[in-house]
Amino acid sequence: MAIMITAGMMSSSAYAAETELLDVEQDELKFGFIKLTDMAPLAVAYEKGFFEDEGLFVTLEPQANWKVLLDRVITGELDGAHMLAGQPLAATIGFGTKAHIVTPFSMDLNGNGITVSNEVWEMMKEHIPHENGKPVHPIKADALKPVIEKFKDEGKRFNMGMVFPVSTHNYELRYWLAAGGVHPGFYSPTDVSGQIEADAFLSVTPPPQMPSTLEAGTIHGYCVGEPWNQQAVFKGIGVPVITDYQIWKNNPEKVFGLTKEFTDANPNTTLALTKALIRAAQWLDENDNVNRPEAVEILAQPGYVGADSEVIAASMTGTFEFEKGDVREIPDFNVFYRYYATYPYYSDAVWYLTQMRRWGQISEDKDDQWYADTAADVYRPDIYLQAARLLATEGFIKEADVPWDSDGYREMTNEFIDGIPYDGKMPNDYLKSLTIGYKEGSTGS
Repeated sequence: MAIMITAGMMSSSAYAAETELLDVEQDELKFGFIKLTDMAPLAVAYEKGFFEDEGLFVTLEPQANWKVLLDRVITGELDGAHMLAGQPLAATIGFGTKAHIVTPFSMDLNGNGITVSNEVWEMMKEHIPHENGKPVHPIKADALKPVIEKFKDEGKRFNMGMVFPVSTHNYELRYWLAAGGVHPGFYSPTDVSGQIEADAFLSVTPPPQMPSTLEAGTIHGYCVGEPWNQQAVFKGIGVPVITDYQIWKNNPEKVFGLTKEFTDANPNTTLALTKALIRAAQWLDENDNVNRPEAVEILAQPGYVGADSEVIAASMTGTFEFEKGDVREIPDFNVFYRYYATYPYYSDAVWYLTQMRRWGQISEDKDDQWYADTAADVYRPDIYLQAARLLATEGFIKEADVPWDSDGYREMTNEFIDGIPYDGKMPNDYLKSLTIGYKEGSTGS
């Protein structure tokens, strides 16, 4: 049975008395989440009273998996949810399911890692340069390629887990593998396994089950969010080899998703919940992460993530442990507010759409305008900016915290593990620059 957490009726502060509350259309809401540390803005907005401050009485409910979560938002059993960035996009274009989902709020940057079994790690180490007795990072998939080839020579499949076909984890894992010359497989309209022509065979495993599935030998590695990479280290069953921060610096991760029907019917409620989430994200990052230890204790509660606080803290407080004892400083492994993390950039949406096309989930060519239009159908910076303007006027956030004049596109970046530049306004040129993946004219049939 799911554990539900329901807000009480008392405000955490004098906020409501000092500000003019929005006339919300719906004040009792139920939001879903998966037990991952990046659901933190929801937990914090609840625990610190930010939802209540906006006149919202919220129930938070953990969900069994990403499909159940999305389906329950579509049916209205949930009013909104912590979602994979690819879920609103895929639903809106009709991949997997069809529903118009939108997001006014990006929940975080970074936060994922790729872990391999101890056996695979020992084989990879032979192909990784070392300095002062430690592996040189970032570790590229070039070091995994000979391991996969050895498996193939022995007639064995090299299996890897990711959390959902349209998850950020799937695309990050595929990006890392392809950058190292390992083919992660294609999708097609008639074969949705994603394993066509694959060297490494990727399949879905729910996040909390990743460590046990690795330990059982069903998979040889996986890509997942925290705390499930650090859990492998603590259990002594695997080694994280790279974080998504090292694959794509400050990459977008989860979003908060709602149906367009809900946002159209409840515009003030949507603004109010977005305000609460922005305040929660700010709290998580303020004063150089001074609140992270408290956030760890919140997340360790059974109703949220439910992992040991020591495991959650291993990645939430500025460090990340790779091989046992190899603790490295990665202060931006989890980012919730700085670098405009909460702003829903169109260019983030376009990148995920390019990866859907790259691997055949979008089976035919689309022109650049299609990518721009689809991004604008799903990502709603207009709602975000309205909520941010209210908070800035009320004195709860700084003007400098918000990219008021942005056109919704980040500047071109080449901060990927392979150094290939990405410009969200030129998606087809970007696709042409990637060595492995469908090219113009490929139908994915």
